Order: sequence, then structure tokens, then C-alpha cells
Amino acid sequence: MEALQRVHNRGSISTGYDVNNSVKLDKGNDSTTVEFFERNVSTTTNRYTATFSAWIKKTDISTAQYLFTFGNVDNDNGRTFARFQADQTLRIMGGNTTWLNTVRQFRDTSAWYHIVVAFDNTSGTADERVRLYVNGVEETAFSTRNNPSQNTIFGLNFGKQAIGYNTIDNNSGFNGYMCEVLIQDGIQSAPTVFGEFNDDGIWVPIDLADVSVGTNGSYLKFENAASMGAATTGVGYTVQNINQHDQTTDTCTNNFCMLNLNQQVQSRFVFSQGNTTVNLTGDHNYRTIAGNMGFQHGKWYAEFKMGTGRVQTMVGMTQLDDTRSWQDTYIGGVSNSTAYGMGHSHDGYFYRNGGSGAIGVSWTAGDIVGIAIRINDDGTGFMGMSKNGTWMNSQDPSAGTTGMLGLAYGNALPAHLFHSFAVTLRHDDGPVYANFGGFPGFTISSGNTDANGYGNFEYEVPTGYYALCSKNLGELGG
Repeated sequence: MEALQRVHNRGSISTGYDVNNSVKLDKGNDSTTVEFFERNVSTTTNRYTATFSAWIKKTDISTAQYLFTFGNVDNDNGRTFARFQADQTLRIMGGNTTWLNTVRQFRDTSAWYHIVVAFDNTSGTADERVRLYVNGVEETAFSTRNNPSQNTIFGLNFGKQAIGYNTIDNNSGFNGYMCEVLIQDGIQSAPTVFGEFNDDGIWVPIDLADVSVGTNGSYLKFENAASMGAATTGVGYTVQNINQHDQTTDTCTNNFCMLNLNQQVQSRFVFSQGNTTVNLTGDHNYRTIAGNMGFQHGKWYAEFKMGTGRVQTMVGMTQLDDTRSWQDTYIGGVSNSTAYGMGHSHDGYFYRNGGSGAIGVSWTAGDIVGIAIRINDDGTGFMGMSKNGTWMNSQDPSAGTTGMLGLAYGNALPAHLFHSFAVTLRHDDGPVYANFGGFPGFTISSGNTDANGYGNFEYEVPTGYYALCSKNLGELGG
């Protein structure tokens, strides 16, 4: 169990140090839409020694993506970069030479990884010239390893630097979240400078306020939404296509739910905005996608905004025991004689256990649907729906009452099952914008948190209900 924990940080509650913000980056289709940071180094300093450290959560596992690029000349002396390959291994290169290519694949879109790439080409030990650490442990299994010759000049601390982008290509940006980005000029550091193992054996961040960045180094915390490229320490970066909305509270110390990219059976869904926005393309069947965090009990809240292309959209809750079955039906439908969850359709009907009934409240493009789910320890519970802040049919989630046609379930759910929020689309539905509290897929005009101070919601969270995130799950159980 410890080995698994050391690979996957899902946002531990007992870190001792809290990271408040991250930045959401979308790779886009070209240089006009990709989101990244860049700067030009005015004074060249150390070309042999540097360290890149960042916490990342990926939202794409199908294409190549650049983590960083130093320098802008495509040769060994001019450009150094780290890139996730299309097979999701991680490659470190100098120009056209692969120095390291991992055997490990980085395919978990629900976890935060801590990546440290440390350079020192003055070292007399070949394996110490380019070093890679993942979640506090040095990576040693590589499909390719070509140590650079000693004292070869690296593409460090000169020319153009980019975070989440390639300084040459226009379509290889990073898809995902980043926080606690620190780049050191002239220093090769071990991961213990940036993190530690907590009592549960999970690698967690530590306070970097006193860590030196060197002359051309930077420490980016992304805490100023109006100036996302501002450095806490060192030299800042210019933002490209990044705005205030891209600041998030989904971090390596409080991991929030997203739509589960890894769950889809057929590649019909198109995800964007940090896996909080989803479209369905080229499909006339019902397809369902759920969140990547589940719960067996407790009180949980989320919001979904309807896009302009909505045709037959449903939102609600589904069971997570057999993902391949429920993905090919609608929420509350039946597949292979098994019922999967309960939901509310855009036309004012609810679906549960293969049956349906009229609620009478429909929605259209631009409406925001809130969902409050309560599952008791005995499996009974309640699910309420709101439209633009008004609970349908006099439902009262705080009191646990359903009104006229609220979605209550009196028969106990199997105790071993996990559940999560879910979306059903049909035809060329979408987009639907999910908001689990960490990064809203849509712009929030008001701003509301749960009782623990977590989340960023358009409407007030019902009393006793919480955002689906790792700190709430750690405190309240799920």
C-alpha cells in the first residue's frame, strides 16, 4: 500500500503546509489558443546546472505535451525540455538527443504528481548529470538513457523559457493543472528541498519561502489571479492566453473531483477546461460520464451549467461499481437488469431504477443546475435539484425534505457501492460545464464556499453539504 501511496498524491489532509492555488492550462489547437507562460532571459548565467520542480495533475492522456522548454535553438547546445510522449511516458531531451525516457506511464488523471528534473553537467558521475524524481523517489527505469558528455553546454538560462509549452511547435502545450512551480538557476536540488513523506507515506509539499532560486530562477504560486505570471521569488513570466478564470483551488493539498477521462468506453466525449467541460460528438446513443471521486455516504454538492448545443442532457448520480455497463445508458436507466443511479432530464423528467416520472421543471442553455446528494449510513438518502439557485418543487436539502416530486430513495443502496455525480449526453450534445468546486467550467459571478471554506460555487451550498474534494473526504469520510 505504501508503494502505491508514494506514486499517487490525491491531496492529503495532513500536510502541515497548504497550497492555496494552481493554474489550469489548456493546450488548445494552435499558438493563439494554447495557455502557457514564457519569458526571454536577458542575461545568460549558468548553462550547466539547474532544477525544475512542479506539482502537476494531467487532464489529457492521448497526445504529446511539453512540461517546460529552456532555450529556442533545436540542437544539443540550444534547447532543453521535458515532454510527455503520446504514450504518456516522460522524455527529457537536449535538442534532438533523448537523455531520459521513462518506462513509467503517467496516465492517472485523478492524482497530483510531483516532478523534479535536476541538471548538473559538471558532475564526474554520468548518471548525476540529468536526474528525474517522481513523488520524492528518483526514477531509475528508462527505456532510453543517454547521459550527456561532461561539461556539454545545456539549453539553460538563456534565450526563451516556456512553462507548459514548446518554444518551437505551436500545438504541444500542457493539458492540466500546475502548482508550486520553482526553477533554480545554478543549483541542482534533491526532491527533499521541495517535499517530504508524511506519516501516511504520502509525498507532500513543504514551504518553499526560503528556497533559493538563483539569478534567473523563479517561484510561481499563482496566488494573484490578476497577474498569474508574477513570481513570489525571482523573475516573473508573461502569460499567454491565461486569465483570472484559470486560477483554481484544486491543488496538491486539496484535490477536487473532475469528470473522469479514464472512464469512457468509447472515445465519443471531448473534454476541455481541466476536464470540467464535456461534449459528445458523432453519437446518437446515450453516453454517461461520471466524476473521478466516489462516495458511499455523506452530503455532497455540485453544479452543472448547460451549453448552447444541449439536446438531451441529464445530470444526477450514478453507481461506480460497473463502469462499462452504465456508460452505455442514461442516468437512472437499466443495463443488463441492473439499475444505475438517478437523474433529472432537461425536459423535466426524473429517472430512477429504470422508471421515470414528471417533475415539471425543465432547463435550457445557460441555466445552472445544482445537485445535493445525501447518502445515509444505511444506504437511504436524498437527491435534490435546483435551477439557478431555486430548489425544484419546494425541495429542502438542508432539512432533507423532498417536496412534491423530489428524488428520494427509501430502499437502501448496496453498502459496497461507490457513487458520484454524472452527466448523460446524446446526439451531438453539449457542452455541459461541471463545477465540483475546484475549477468551475464556467465563470462564477458570485462565489460561494461550503461550510469548511472549500469550493467556488455560483449559488449557496445547502447547509451540511460539501464540495467533493480530498480534504472534505479526509475529514468527513466518503
